[in-house]
Amino acid sequence: MRDVPNGYLLRYVHANGASMFFLIVYIHMFRGLYYGSYASPRQHLWLSGCLIFVIMMATGFMGYVLPWGQMSLWGATVITNLFSALPKIGTGLVQWIWGGFAVDNPTLNRIFSLHFILPVVIAALAVIHIALLHVSGSNNPVGSDSKSDKANFYPYFYIKDLFALMLFIYIFSIFVLLFPNYLGHPDNYIEGNALVTPPHIVPEWYFLPYYAILRSIPDKLGGVVAMALSLGCFFLVPFLDMSKIRSMYFKPIQRPNFWILFGAFILLGWIGQKVVETPFVEIGRALTTYYFLYFFFLFPLFGEIENNLAIQQMGNIEKKNPSQNLVEGVGLLY
Repeated sequence: MRDVPNGYLLRYVHANGASMFFLIVYIHMFRGLYYGSYASPRQHLWLSGCLIFVIMMATGFMGYVLPWGQMSLWGATVITNLFSALPKIGTGLVQWIWGGFAVDNPTLNRIFSLHFILPVVIAALAVIHIALLHVSGSNNPVGSDSKSDKANFYPYFYIKDLFALMLFIYIFSIFVLLFPNYLGHPDNYIEGNALVTPPHIVPEWYFLPYYAILRSIPDKLGGVVAMALSLGCFFLVPFLDMSKIRSMYFKPIQRPNFWILFGAFILLGWIGQKVVETPFVEIGRALTTYYFLYFFFLFPLFGEIENNLAIQQMGNIEKKNPSQNLVEGVGLLY
């Protein structure tokens, strides 16, 4: 910040850039969920993206530890202590990760090493992700697989992406230049002290929904399993969706539930930064319940219901006009 020319700018670009990275990835993932980008033949594309997301979370967590402020130190202590919930091997595993009996200098050294190695892994996975995209082709809002009706990249997508890039740089610059610490926690400017516990330990904003799910389960091992499963839900999406229709645009039953899920995810992020007390505990548990209910029950159930509705509606249309296809039939339901 002070010893390097323009070091403050470099650090703020790096810290806020991580937040912007997660923001764009969250938008990208929910857009993929909405338009069915996980469906065949793009299952491997979706799974590679989910793997990138998990490694991003590991990299972001390690980067948050490096400033060695109060939130960094105690955040590392809390998260690494989660491994102690594993039966038999938990305590030994935590001490192995720490390199001692507490989060200290050996922990910081190995986290620093991993923090700049994992982005290389992310870059390699990004290349694989793009290669898989070229194999299966891009999805589109209507979920059509037409091979003939295509638009040129230039000028249509070039202008669209250029506009999105300029808008992103504008928002990013506002945070870096005007509100550089808005997305951080002020306690992290206090040097890490293992003898003083902060009154309320809060991770970075992009971890808050999963942190809220972790805290919603009263059992430590159960909370760890729930948090891991909340990430695993994204990997399971291609296998849980029973619908033959890709886009939520043509799913009149699933579409409102998708937006409820999106709202629940945002509210879980809000709950994750609140203290563990009434009514936040009860709200967090209700939202966590809906989160898992959506993926493991509502998602496949509504897919089957909409398949039957689509087949019935298509049969009615074919009696009148046999040239109509399945998508147009479900479009009338909308």
